[in-house]
Amino acid sequence: MQKYSLAIHGGAGAILRSEMTPERELGYRSALLAALGAGEAVLRNGGGALSAVEAAVVALEDNELFNAGRGSVFTHDGTNEMDASIMCGEKLQAGAVAMVQGVRNPILLARRVMEASEHVFLCGAGALRFAQEHGLEEAPPEYFFSPFRFRQLEEARARGLVQLDHSRKYGTVGAVACDAHGNLAAATSTGGLTNKKYGRIGDSPIIGSGTYANNRTCAVSCTGHGEYFIQGVIAYDLSCLMEYKGMSLQEAADFVIHHKQQALGGDGGLIAVDARGNLALPFNSAGMYRAWVREGEEAGVGIYE
Repeated sequence: MQKYSLAIHGGAGAILRSEMTPERELGYRSALLAALGAGEAVLRNGGGALSAVEAAVVALEDNELFNAGRGSVFTHDGTNEMDASIMCGEKLQAGAVAMVQGVRNPILLARRVMEASEHVFLCGAGALRFAQEHGLEEAPPEYFFSPFRFRQLEEARARGLVQLDHSRKYGTVGAVACDAHGNLAAATSTGGLTNKKYGRIGDSPIIGSGTYANNRTCAVSCTGHGEYFIQGVIAYDLSCLMEYKGMSLQEAADFVIHHKQQALGGDGGLIAVDARGNLALPFNSAGMYRAWVREGEEAGVGIYE
């Protein structure tokens, strides 16, 4: 048995310090610590890494401060299309969904795909039908409606832009964990881009790009400009650098974010944990909404450097 570790993120990029009021910052920090607490409660009670990352992401999806679940941004057509994925490092099992509408917690659906189907990745109407057949909770459009998010859509439409969340913030949420048995898991969920068109899908539901977990190396959840994380296969590349080049978790995480990702032209960050419980939370953007805890230690929370 070993000590558990858990890290979560609520998106990379950050509201400028000049625009961040004390009340607003307190709200974000409190929400991050609450989600961290939900995941840690699972680990503290002897639960596994998979259930811990699921619990943490559910808490983030339920909070409209974050662009996932309830707080998802609007597409060009005025709908909410959500993506999510989850992966178990012990057996390399994974589940993912994309372009999902009306499901309260897409991360729960991703886990159900992993455990109750012969598939890894479902999307659109088929994913919704699977959710209904398996009794996943749905929510009406008004549950996902936020005046703030709708104003973002109107502004993006007026400017003819597909834009990232708000105030230079990438709105993905995610969690990674190492449990007392050394098992790893990762989970990621997002509402995508404001004013997105044509069924655009980012890196969050793509295993190896936005999410990856392998007990031999690490568990990773990414946040940032999704197209570049897809092109760089960033989550899997971090694992490969550890497995094939013998890099430490921190060395590999720093390389993919501060060198490979920037060379591609993208920005963002990631959270990662290895089977010894080491954590890495690098980002090359203005900030990353994040929180972390190791068994027996005080939890940490941050937005800026």
